Amino acid sequence: MKPILSKAQIDYMKAKNKFENTAKVMEKEIAAKRALQEITQEVMEELVQTTGFHDAYNELILAENALIDWSHTTIKHEKTYKENKAAIDALYNNVNSSPEKRQELIQLSMKIR
Repeated sequence: MKPILSKAQIDYMKAKNKFENTAKVMEKEIAAKRALQEITQEVMEELVQTTGFHDAYNELILAENALIDWSHTTIKHEKTYKENKAAIDALYNNVNSSPEKRQELIQLSMKIR
């Protein structure tokens, strides 16, 4: 039986897949351009725009933020939250202090059912 996911979890999965697919397209475009010319900042900026990489990245960040907000709201109803409120709130408040902490919180958010 499939797990039931929240809208925030589904939106995050969609945004992540779109970003990963766009990144693959961009990598191919970079390889093709590299064979013909040097990759300058201008060339890279053009590729970022034409492949949609910038938009996919922004959508992913918005979906991650929504997922983190949703998980923080959802976890507040759990007994463990009430017992560890200060530590959990500190984790959420420091979510952007490092990419590793952010990724860990996102992974934990995806496990909430």
